[in-house]
Amino acid sequence: MSTYKTIDDFDPKGKRVLLRVDLNVPMRDGKVTDATRIERAAPTITELAKRGARVIVMSHFGRPKGQREPSMSLAPLAGPLSQTLGGTPVQFADDCIGDAAMAVVSGLGDGDVALLENLRYHAAEEANDDAFAAALAALGDTYVNDAFAAAHRAHASIEAVARKLPAHAGRLMQAELEALGAALENPKRPVAAIVGGAKVSTKLELLGNLVSRVDRLIIGGGMANTFLYARGLDVGASLAERDLADTAREIETRAEAAGCEILLQDDAVVAGSLEAGVATKIVPVDQVPSDMMILDAGPASAARFGEAIAACRTVVWNGPLGAFEIPPFDAATTGLARRVADLTDAGEVLSVAGGGDTVAALAQAGVQERFSYVSTAGGAFLEWMEGKELPGVAVLKTEK
Repeated sequence: MSTYKTIDDFDPKGKRVLLRVDLNVPMRDGKVTDATRIERAAPTITELAKRGARVIVMSHFGRPKGQREPSMSLAPLAGPLSQTLGGTPVQFADDCIGDAAMAVVSGLGDGDVALLENLRYHAAEEANDDAFAAALAALGDTYVNDAFAAAHRAHASIEAVARKLPAHAGRLMQAELEALGAALENPKRPVAAIVGGAKVSTKLELLGNLVSRVDRLIIGGGMANTFLYARGLDVGASLAERDLADTAREIETRAEAAGCEILLQDDAVVAGSLEAGVATKIVPVDQVPSDMMILDAGPASAARFGEAIAACRTVVWNGPLGAFEIPPFDAATTGLARRVADLTDAGEVLSVAGGGDTVAALAQAGVQERFSYVSTAGGAFLEWMEGKELPGVAVLKTEK
């Protein structure tokens, strides 16, 4: 069982619940273009309101750097939030602390919802300032964090305020922690990790953590080229960090010592340029033409990766196997994603995925809803995979 409290652990009726969510949604011309984060915040807001809480929603938006930047106001989100909550009115406070915020909060009745202005209008938010956290805490009786996506940041609304009020995890935070715990902390074995992306240099800590925690590590994308080069293969004109060959060999040595099998592609889809409609061919990885680039894992490799996954019970995925944004270089990623989805549907694996490109690739493959859990947390998901303790999670586990 978790060592943190959830909203099951207190009676919210009549209480002012200070609820941290992530409403940092994409907008264009004052309109929300993707309401996913609003939709994911809605269940906790709705449940607390139905249980009689006076819900005070707070979030950051963009990077106003401590200034009141009108284009980054949360005011335009009050309407979409209300719609997502089934028409529940959402009152808006022109500030997140002080008289303006207190006036709105004081007028709330049981079951009412208010939205505070952008936390980052105050530089003290990102500085994790204690006085600012105290001003936030003055608005509530208890604190709920439902913003796992921001849990890797030691900001006042994430970390400091949780030390000033009884602190609990919201439903989205709870779901993230349970899914991630099942994937790497207490997984059913064997465990496979799929890690892709352009560069090894951006995922050194991730790879270093995974080789000691998983049984099979599939490496794809541009970063696989660095490992192939480190094994002595000529990768032609492919993207590869040749200066990190020693680092790649060190990771392989650590994996072998830990009993982790690293799988790289043995055939590849190559082309002379990365663009739609370009001529491609499939070659063994030891026969890449000098003027061509590896842009996707080949079909034989994708099938082999699928078989390796089928022999596992848990799958964690971060990063595509190729340049999936441009067909046909999406084939390996899409094929493996559908294989994982099929295994998940059959109850044979627990599958957890996260990271911006990964979420986009799974959506493109039409399988996002078929994985056990897909995290939209971005940086927080990556830092968790790197084995780092997230400030926003750690403070929830602190004894009150």
